[in-house]
Amino acid sequence: MADPALTASSPAPTVDGPRADIGVIGGSGLYDFLETYDTVEVDTPFGPPSDPLVVGEVDGRRVAFVARHGKGHRFAPHRVNYRANLWALRAVGVRQVLSPCAVGSLRPENGPGTVVVPDQVVDRTWGRGHTVYEQEGPVVHIGFADPFCPRGRSVALGSVRRAGLDAVDGGTLVVVNGPRFSSRAESVMHQQQGWSVVGMTTMPEAAIARELALCFTTIAMVTDHDAGVEGGEAVSHDEVLRVFAANVDRLKGVLRDAIGDLPEPESDADATCPCRRALDGIELPFALP
Repeated sequence: MADPALTASSPAPTVDGPRADIGVIGGSGLYDFLETYDTVEVDTPFGPPSDPLVVGEVDGRRVAFVARHGKGHRFAPHRVNYRANLWALRAVGVRQVLSPCAVGSLRPENGPGTVVVPDQVVDRTWGRGHTVYEQEGPVVHIGFADPFCPRGRSVALGSVRRAGLDAVDGGTLVVVNGPRFSSRAESVMHQQQGWSVVGMTTMPEAAIARELALCFTTIAMVTDHDAGVEGGEAVSHDEVLRVFAANVDRLKGVLRDAIGDLPEPESDADATCPCRRALDGIELPFALP
């Protein structure tokens, strides 16, 4: 049910405390991404985010971090409050989001340790909060033909390559509901569709970011070959965490490098990004933070 506080007459919400222009949504192994930070509690119309935001500085840029699954990995992928996480980031000033995640490879040539920066997504999730625009009033249709920020993707690819990691430019990330992994038959089907990697968290995260006019870039770290891929074994949770942990320091370096290269707030590159223009000309049923 839509929150009754979200109405056309609602004033734009404000949040007191530290501000940031870049957001990072991190999973396992990234909870200590910021070494020094302020903690910011944000109330959202969709309930609390997975954890309080932490706001700090990376190479002179103000960054807000939210632990996607909560500290201690409390929330399974289908239980993450994606709407609250992204609303909270926007409420503290964030307009550009980097979203690292662990994925399984659907292609034999892209093994563990490969980093894919996808340019397309297929959503096979259900039962999640898929939109912030659920209230009665003007219907909001958001363009989503190109789900990821073109400038963010370019920056992320450069950072991955400078880190010496195997980088894949583009490809399709199929998002399954989880928390279980795919059956072999499902994996074969995904591979036959020509898709590149499979994960559990990028949707509806990317779509909600677009609804909030946020630039959103996924950086997908391959932890395994999916079970239906030639040479792929049955995937285990422990193995996914082991491979991700083995690469997490390099992934942190990629994120820090990318943060330094993202456009400055209100620069021409930032202001003209199509992600930031996603709501232009659309009547919104309530004010955004």
